[in-house]
Amino acid sequence: MSQSQTHSTELASQYIAQVTGDLERNTKEQDRVGQEIEALQEQLRALQQDHTVLVNMQQALGTASPAAEAAAPSVPHQASAEPKQSKPKKTTAKKPAAKASSVKASETAAKPTLVELIRGHLEQQSEPRSAAEITTALTQAHPDRSVKTTVVRTTLEGLVAKSHAHRTKQGSSVFYTTVAASEPAPAEPQQKAVAG
Repeated sequence: MSQSQTHSTELASQYIAQVTGDLERNTKEQDRVGQEIEALQEQLRALQQDHTVLVNMQQALGTASPAAEAAAPSVPHQASAEPKQSKPKKTTAKKPAAKASSVKASETAAKPTLVELIRGHLEQQSEPRSAAEITTALTQAHPDRSVKTTVVRTTLEGLVAKSHAHRTKQGSSVFYTTVAASEPAPAEPQQKAVAG
């Protein structure tokens, strides 16, 4: 009998050790996933703030592009999928951001737009540039402006969509160039021929 009791005690000890180890791993995994979720929520909040600023700037400039209108409905849908607990933080952060963006929009009305800055920078370059390189150059040239790579990339994609810039992919990197002055020239003789 004592052998069976010893064996069951050892078996119970092994189960306890296994369960304890599994519980520790589970707790660590929960912490890791929780930290990833917090980081992703912070990224989402930053993107939503950027979107709000861009929409306000677009409204202040009085322009509305189809790309921005198409992207607008998806952001509130993403926000509604976010857990309820972070909404109070987000609403308090958005109100000052909206007011600040209105002030920024009125202050920057006299300054060149980001689109103008990006086009001007691309025109000065002889080689293709990445969105990160353009952001760095604009940040150095205009330290008073807050220029984010995501906003520059979105603006560049808008220029590509309007045929004001070209996009090339080299490996996993994307580079942008301005539309060469010689490219629109072939369209002009056709217009003259139609007109004449």
